[in-house]
Amino acid sequence: MKEINGKVAILISIILALSLIASAYLVTEGVKDIKGGNKALTVTGSAKNKIESDFIIWRGQFTVDNASLSTGYQEIKSDFEIVQTYFKNLGITEDEITFSPVNTYGRNKILDNGVYTNIIDSYNLSQTVEIRSTRVLEVAEIGRNSTNLIEEGVNFNSYNPEYLYTKLADLKIEMIGLATEDAKARADKLLSVTGNSSGKLNSARIGVFQITPLYSNEIESYGINDTSSYEKEITSVVTCDFEVK
Repeated sequence: MKEINGKVAILISIILALSLIASAYLVTEGVKDIKGGNKALTVTGSAKNKIESDFIIWRGQFTVDNASLSTGYQEIKSDFEIVQTYFKNLGITEDEITFSPVNTYGRNKILDNGVYTNIIDSYNLSQTVEIRSTRVLEVAEIGRNSTNLIEEGVNFNSYNPEYLYTKLADLKIEMIGLATEDAKARADKLLSVTGNSSGKLNSARIGVFQITPLYSNEIESYGINDTSSYEKEITSVVTCDFEVK
């Protein structure tokens, strides 16, 4: 019985050894087939770069509620003067700041049972202020502190700024080149096991650009263009078909 078990163990060992040899052969032949058959290798390369926003758009809004439309309009005109003077004193220039027209709508009176009526109970008047500037960090700080206007009697809301990068067109070209170089390096590394190397670039397919907050791993199939953060990371992906030589 022991002799039979020993023969079985030896047989299993032989089968496993042959399987490993066959697997190694198939892997090697598979890589060689890239050269002998298709003569091309498809590799995806990527490149990342840190960027800092060079343009900012910040918005705020001030509002007035009054039962009288004419009185409400006088109030928001007064608030406009306060807001305009506030930002002017902080160094915001005329070409950086824009005020929207006054937006007005009536609030209908609601009965005690919750039913809306056609009677105007009060008027809401609002105006938006927008600052566009290359002084990114300075304007961001001014926007954060703009609720100080509340202390001057203005009903003011500050919104999150949009951080933009205006040189994306040129940067994207550079990033495509870096991603292509990375694809070639990957192709050469893969082919080195067979003694081959990548030749000319037959074709390339550019993926979508991902512009995300710094250290973010977020990816979307249609691309991301983050405007919420000052510091960003741009990622370029290129899929290349190289000739194998």
